[in-house]
Amino acid sequence: MKRFEQKVALVTGAASGIGRATALSFAQEGANVVLADVTQEAGEAVAQEIRASGGDALFVPCNIGERADIVNLIHQTIQTFGRIDCAVNCAGIAGKVSKPVHEYPEEDWLQQIQINLVGTWYCVKFQLEQMLTQGGGTIVCVSSAAGLVGQPENSPYAASKHGVNGLVKSAAIEYATKNIRINAVCPTAIETPMIMHGRRKLAENPEALQQAINFQRMKRMGQPQEVADVALWLCSDQSSFITGHCMAVDGGAFA
Repeated sequence: MKRFEQKVALVTGAASGIGRATALSFAQEGANVVLADVTQEAGEAVAQEIRASGGDALFVPCNIGERADIVNLIHQTIQTFGRIDCAVNCAGIAGKVSKPVHEYPEEDWLQQIQINLVGTWYCVKFQLEQMLTQGGGTIVCVSSAAGLVGQPENSPYAASKHGVNGLVKSAAIEYATKNIRINAVCPTAIETPMIMHGRRKLAENPEALQQAINFQRMKRMGQPQEVADVALWLCSDQSSFITGHCMAVDGGAFA
């Protein structure tokens, strides 16, 4: 039997990168999958890929920084599948610029906090409400290595991800006796569109790409599937005694 047979999995940020790999992996493991993303065409394409392989999937357009979008996402999920057994919150944004704290553009700083931290809180808040009514569930938040250490010239991203880790640990304690487990994964350099074409533009900057590779003890970039595999393990019964853990997925970088 597949690990998530007859389960319902909700994945935000599911149109690309880690979210896409996670959604497809849940489907391969037998779950009915709800996909959420701001990028509608790409998100629906992933849902169609799941349906084409014999799975059941629903795509819901969603900006996690908007409370109403999360309320609608949970409503659509329950209306379609009746419950949420697993939620993996992958949605987030990276900064556009590299600046020291006193020079960082205020609008960009606040936007990262709103989406990465407040948006993740909206997700967790409403996922918890549903899981409490149904008697349990698992939640994984995709944080970052920037939530474990400081990251010069990237302060809002690091602050938002430190906040996500604090949210995960606090919530894990609060719901530990409610049959709800909450964990985070903290990846380093993963080969996703966000990192390859985002703030540091690794796809266009060989020097920056090599720096990212050298930071990993394995001397390579991680792949989205490698993070998705950890997220699914944390959602599965195989990790039944783990909650409140922020797991580095880092190629040995923090060893």
